[in-house]
Amino acid sequence: VQLQASGGGLVQAGGSLRLSCAASGHTFSSFNMGWFRQAPGKEREFVAAISRSGVTTFYRDSVKGRFTISRDNAKNSVSLQMNSLKPEDTAVYYCAADRALYAPVSTLFIRYDSWGQGTLVTVSS
Repeated sequence: VQLQASGGGLVQAGGSLRLSCAASGHTFSSFNMGWFRQAPGKEREFVAAISRSGVTTFYRDSVKGRFTISRDNAKNSVSLQMNSLKPEDTAVYYCAADRALYAPVSTLFIRYDSWGQGTLVTVSS
């Protein structure tokens, strides 16, 4: 599966952005999907994940209540709505697919085997 992330940009603290990830292929609904981010000089970290059906979601603690992950299987897309952005949210954001069939949705980086190119989010103070 090929993934194309978009929607990043420069925003002031407290602002909002919506990231989108478009997936190619006809099996998108079979994949658990995740968003990860990597700030300069730091390791890539989990942000949010959503199950195949969209029923189950997970978030890292620091974004709970501010970020919302969603998916539209009919449109082969997953989104990340980011509100109340903080300077520490600045990073390159990546969408990723876990193509393991029947596996539960995971927050683990190593479980995701298909990655988009990333989109830069910069939050100014």
